[in-house]
Amino acid sequence: MYVLAGVVGVLFVFYAFIMLLYKHWFIKLPPFVPPSSLSPKTSFTILIPARNEEANIAGLLQSIINQKYPSHLWEVIVIDDFSTDATPVIVSDFGKQYPNIRLTELSKILDNKQLNSYKKKAIETGISLSSNEWIVTTDADCIAGKDWLATYDAYIQEKNPVFAGGPVAFTNDGSALQTFQCLDFMALQGITAAAVSAGLHAMCNGANLAYKKEVFYEVNGFRGIDNIASGDDMLLMNKIKSVYPNRMGYVFSPKAIIETLPMPTLNGFINQRIRWASKTNKYKDISVIVVLWMVLLLNMGLLVLPFTAFFQPILFAYWLLLIFLKTWIEASFAVHIATFFSIPLYWKNVFLQLPHILYTAFAGCFGMFGKYNWKGRQVK
Repeated sequence: MYVLAGVVGVLFVFYAFIMLLYKHWFIKLPPFVPPSSLSPKTSFTILIPARNEEANIAGLLQSIINQKYPSHLWEVIVIDDFSTDATPVIVSDFGKQYPNIRLTELSKILDNKQLNSYKKKAIETGISLSSNEWIVTTDADCIAGKDWLATYDAYIQEKNPVFAGGPVAFTNDGSALQTFQCLDFMALQGITAAAVSAGLHAMCNGANLAYKKEVFYEVNGFRGIDNIASGDDMLLMNKIKSVYPNRMGYVFSPKAIIETLPMPTLNGFINQRIRWASKTNKYKDISVIVVLWMVLLLNMGLLVLPFTAFFQPILFAYWLLLIFLKTWIEASFAVHIATFFSIPLYWKNVFLQLPHILYTAFAGCFGMFGKYNWKGRQVK
């Protein structure tokens, strides 16, 4: 048990060092301020893969219609992924009123062919139908602010990237489950921004992503990763990064934030995180793999340690000290992230540390070695 305690201690030292580095990098990253002198220029095709999203798709489409950006410079293509509800009907109704909103259906394209990544196929299909220079992806349960496209346009004109990610935030109704998801996801977004500040550009999220269409085809799109259920964002980013390492961007601006819904149930939340973790071993960036494995092993160790130290008061006190230090380091970073996203923090949030350790260990293990259910499908 003392060997385990020593290993956990070493892992914690590395984890603490990396988290403090992330905090330093995040604080150094200046928010992007769009110049007021720029005129709208960039043409966007917004792709929305949607499966059984009748409760959400209208809100997203309306938020896009409300953009303070010329309508002739954007189009929307919703790719319906075998929905069994009214999703395609709702999109079609929007299309009757707004000609730059279109619907296409995977069921008419795949002809009963079975896939392991329907979302990648949906995006690929949308790109083939797109008319504009830049592809923007988001999810059907998201809401965009009125300056979303205008901020992307200004960033593209100013920085000349070929790929740009943007910040994403979960909404929160105040329940324990949604608060947990909101804070956990906020931390991931903070790490994403910190990595960009350090020049690493290691993470992104498909709910708020933009890239040049010609570059998607230049890197052969999803070829080579199309059999992986997840990774339509980060794995594609890595392919583009390998060709254009100096033209990767991140629109670090409150005006570019996309809001999305957390999972409504604990089971949905766990399956979502398992899906995210499932692509860990597919990364080619060794630094990302090392950090993810370190986080997984540390949390597994912190989960097991108190049981092995049950009759060892010194080891139990050692475990409590590690928990306290971990919470303090993460909270000191979270304060800065929450300020950017305008997310309130409360002292009672510290009690989420133990369930966070449990979920990280569980989702990490099952993501790499197990199966999960997503959108009514079992994925391997």
